[in-house]
Amino acid sequence: MSDGRGRGRVTRVRAESEGDAPGIRRVHEAAFGRPQEADLVEALRGTAAWLGPLSLVAEEDGGVVGHVLITRAALDGGPPVLALAPVGVLPDRQRRGVGSLLLDEGLRRAAETDVGLVVVLGDPEYYGRFGFEQARELGVRCPFPAPDEAWQALRLPAWRPVAGTVVYPPPFLAVA
Repeated sequence: MSDGRGRGRVTRVRAESEGDAPGIRRVHEAAFGRPQEADLVEALRGTAAWLGPLSLVAEEDGGVVGHVLITRAALDGGPPVLALAPVGVLPDRQRRGVGSLLLDEGLRRAAETDVGLVVVLGDPEYYGRFGFEQARELGVRCPFPAPDEAWQALRLPAWRPVAGTVVYPPPFLAVA
């Protein structure tokens, strides 16, 4: 668990618990302006890809204001990887450090696993702050068309050189 202070509010980051699902849905629908990311979280919950300790919420005043999800994926050659998606923060709480708190804690927890790599498709400037680099340079390919600079990976302590195309769990195909 992690705590942060910003603009007079205390943000607490913790693992998702029973009862958080409606707040998580509200966060993603508001952050993305569409239901697909919220649907993705719900479709992944309860599958073999789901890692409960890596579904984190940011909470302020007892309400969910942000969420990050890291799930299991694999390379087509077999080695496991972790997939970071989605990350959402309520619009009125964005650009105040909530997303960074979520990512810091999520990546800290991911580093404690026996998996060596986290992949993400997103803004290279933003994710670069957390140590992500172009995944293609590591031999890790995206399974769908994406700009090289947006397809990124973070090497974790268990990193061993690997190569291949990421195979996401089936629910990701509905959002890609």
